[in-house]
Amino acid sequence: MADTPRTKVVYFVRHGQSEDNVAPVFQAPDSPLSVIGRVQAARIAERVSHLTFDALLASPYRRAQETAAIIGHITGKAPEGCALFIERVKPSSINGKPFTDPQAEQVGRVWTQSLSTPGMRVEDGENYDDLLRRADAALAFLRDRAESSIVVVTHGYFLRTLVARVLLGNALSGEAFQHFHTVAAMENTGLTVLRYQAGFAEEPCWRLWIYNDHAHLAD
Repeated sequence: MADTPRTKVVYFVRHGQSEDNVAPVFQAPDSPLSVIGRVQAARIAERVSHLTFDALLASPYRRAQETAAIIGHITGKAPEGCALFIERVKPSSINGKPFTDPQAEQVGRVWTQSLSTPGMRVEDGENYDDLLRRADAALAFLRDRAESSIVVVTHGYFLRTLVARVLLGNALSGEAFQHFHTVAAMENTGLTVLRYQAGFAEEPCWRLWIYNDHAHLAD
């Protein structure tokens, strides 16, 4: 394997708006981009075309793949699927169910609690511990890749999880995690940048450079 660059930049893109984003349902992995989402994806693709990057990675979920395909078409980079960057995994029993479904609403509410409660699990959904392990694995995966500049198309909740982990490290708690997700908004196709680099005297680490830049959506 080639030497890992001591300094690298990763441009994270949240996928464009999906049909399930605007429907009153628990979003499923196969939800496609909406008409608005395709416009958003075209705008971020044009913006990304002005960046220099070596690889384009994307969650295998349909909305992320469709966003990455539009970016790839404009930039000439072929998207590479990577399951580390999927959205938080819901209990499969509620995928695609309307918010008004009483049983799905109850499962969804309890599962949401498990996302910030260590050791709590609801059906086959991911929980707090799973998300932190996956975030750590994703950051290590990016750090160890040979490329010095990477674009990753991913999802809002998981991207905020990555940012929270970078900002708070091992000091991240369930309570802080829940608070961060409550107050840190993210726009569809918003651009977030993490850099892996050294400071003045520190060893290299991940640093937040830009968060949720969506100037490309301005009319």
